[in-house]
Amino acid sequence: MTQRLRKKMARKKARTEGFSLVEVLVGVFLVAVAVLGLVQLYTMSLLNNVRAGEIANAVFLAQQEVDYLRSLTLTELAAFPNTVRGEADDESLDLNVDGTADYRRITVITNRDPAFDVTVLVFPSAERATSRADLVADPEGHRVRARLATMITR
Repeated sequence: MTQRLRKKMARKKARTEGFSLVEVLVGVFLVAVAVLGLVQLYTMSLLNNVRAGEIANAVFLAQQEVDYLRSLTLTELAAFPNTVRGEADDESLDLNVDGTADYRRITVITNRDPAFDVTVLVFPSAERATSRADLVADPEGHRVRARLATMITR
């Protein structure tokens, strides 16, 4: 090989090594799009986990109220809510004891003889200012987190 040919090949080799600025920018753009998609997916999963936690707590609170009502005698159930026993059919609940209500639980008992139709509705704390009648009339419109309906007989 001649020296001239070697120089030409060395120049050509120097030009083919590495990436051009355009290639680097395209690569960075593609990685950024992929990372943004993952961030959005992470955010959605975090919000879904928070909502699932709210629903799980609300279902627990509704079941707790039904279990309490099932433990009452016929006379006590007919007189529900009894303020002497500390009962309430509309109560704000603070689960984490931070001084702020986390949920609002409403208990509705109808058809009191011989079977009691019981409906327990649990709402997020944002519904504290809404009237009880509005919440009972349209639970879905006020973001009900749990609705438990049952019948208690004695």
